[in-house]
Amino acid sequence: MPNQWTGKGNPYTKQEVRDRLQATLDQGKAIIAAGAGTGISAKFIEKGGADLIIIYNSGRFRMSGHGSTAGLMAYGDANAVAMEIGEFEVLPVVEEIPVICGVHGSDPRRRMWHHLLKVKEMGFSGVNNFPTHSIVDGHFRQVLEETGMGFDKEVEMVRLATMMDLFSIVYVATPEEARQMAKVGADAIIAHVGTTIGGSVGVVNATVTMNHAIEQTQKIADAGREVNPDIFFLAHGGPINTPDDVREILSKTNVHGFVGASSLERMGVEKSLTDLTRDFKSITLKNP
Repeated sequence: MPNQWTGKGNPYTKQEVRDRLQATLDQGKAIIAAGAGTGISAKFIEKGGADLIIIYNSGRFRMSGHGSTAGLMAYGDANAVAMEIGEFEVLPVVEEIPVICGVHGSDPRRRMWHHLLKVKEMGFSGVNNFPTHSIVDGHFRQVLEETGMGFDKEVEMVRLATMMDLFSIVYVATPEEARQMAKVGADAIIAHVGTTIGGSVGVVNATVTMNHAIEQTQKIADAGREVNPDIFFLAHGGPINTPDDVREILSKTNVHGFVGASSLERMGVEKSLTDLTRDFKSITLKNP
C-alpha cells in the first residue's frame, strides 16, 4: 500500500506491517528480514523479495570489513549512524517494502520519545532494539543493569514505539526477555543465539551448536507466546547462516522466519566479489 505522500511504501503503520507479514505466512512462506548497511544492499535485498529491511549501525562496520560486534562498541553514535544510513542511503532507494530503524534504547543522552518521533518523521515503519544489551552477559552486563543502561531501557523504548504506532521487531536472548518485550507490545521477537559464524569476520569458537540454537529459539518463542500468541517469531545468529540452516531450524521449531544481517549482506558480498574477481583474473592475453 503506497503512502499518501510519496506514492511508495514507507512509512507503513504498525498494523499495515503486521498485515504484510501475515500475508507472507498465509502463502506458506517464511518471513525473511534482512539487514542493510548500504543503499545498494537495500536495493537488491528488496529485489530478492525480502519482507523487511532493518538498518543497524553495525551494517556500516560490516560493510567496511569489520565484525558486526563493532556496533556494540564506542566506535560511533549508534542512533545517529542508523538514522544517517536510513536518510541518505536506504530510504531513498527502497521502493516498497517496510524499512525498520535500529534504535539504541539505552542511550542515556537521548530523550527516547523525542528520538522515536524523529525516526517516525524520517519515514521508517518501525524500530528494532539494536545495539542490544541482551547479547551482553557476565559481569559487564550486571554493571550495565546497575548503572541505568540495562535491557529495561530497550523494553521501555518498545513500549513508547507501540504508543506511537511504530511496528517493533526486537532481539532477545532469553525467555524472560521475550516475556518482557511481549508485555509492552512487540510485534515480532527475534531469538538471538549469538554472533553469526562464517566468512571473513564471523566467529568460530565463540558460537553454539545447532541443537542449542534450536532449543533456545523454541524456548524464547514459547515464552513470548505465553504473553501474546499473535507475535511473529524469527530465528537469528550463531550457526544459522545459510538457507539450509534456516530450513533446518524452521523444520524443528515453530518460528515463522529468519533475520539475516551478516548471513545475507556480508556473505553475499564476500563470495560474489571473490568469485567475480577470480573470474576476471582468469583471463589470459592472446600475445603476452
